[in-house]
Amino acid sequence: MYFGKKRKMNSSDRVPPNQNVTTTFPVLHSGSVPYYEDSSKWNLQIYGLVENPKLYSLEEILTIFPQVELSNDIHCVTGWSKLDTSWKGVRTRDLVKDVSIQSHAKHVVLHAEEGWTTNLTIEDFLKETSLLAHSYNNDPLTPEHGYPLRGVFPHLYFWKSAKWLRGIQFTEQGHPGFWERNGYHMKGDPWLEQRYSFD
Repeated sequence: MYFGKKRKMNSSDRVPPNQNVTTTFPVLHSGSVPYYEDSSKWNLQIYGLVENPKLYSLEEILTIFPQVELSNDIHCVTGWSKLDTSWKGVRTRDLVKDVSIQSHAKHVVLHAEEGWTTNLTIEDFLKETSLLAHSYNNDPLTPEHGYPLRGVFPHLYFWKSAKWLRGIQFTEQGHPGFWERNGYHMKGDPWLEQRYSFD
C-alpha cells in the first residue's frame, strides 16, 4: 500500500530495502481516531518496574522536561519511507530520569487509546533518537497523527511509534503488542526487513 508521489531510492543509504520514498504522510491505524476537546483531561501513566510511578498531564510533559527538536527518516512496514521528518518533544532518556527504571526492566510496553499496544526493548526505547513527540513540522500533532502525544522511534518500522499514547509500562519480559500478536515482528528493524514474525 503506497500513497502519493514516490521515487525508488533503494540504493540510498537512507532508505531500507524494498521501501519507496513518499512526499506525503500517509495515515494508517487500527480503530477510530480519538479527538480530545479538552487536553487537560489527557494524561500519561508511567508504571511497572520503576521506582517512582508517575501520571503526567500534557502541561507537565511540555514544561517539566527539556524540549528537543529532531529530524529523521521514518519507514512504514507497508513499504513507504518519508525523509527529513521534523519532530518536537521529550527524549525518552529524559523522561526515565524522573521515574528511575529498575535494573531488571528489559522491555517496554506502549499503551495507546482503545487498548492498542506495542512492545520495545529497553535499548530501543532509550536510543538517542527515541522521542515522545507532541509536534510535527513546528505544529501540534493532528489527531490523525497522534495528538496529543506519540512515540517516534525512527530506527524501527513506524508501527512501533505508537500514536495516542496513554501509558508506558516497564517490564522484565517482552510482551507482544497488537500487531505483534497478529504476526508482526517483535523488533521491527527496517534495515533487516523484520516485517513479520518469520522474517
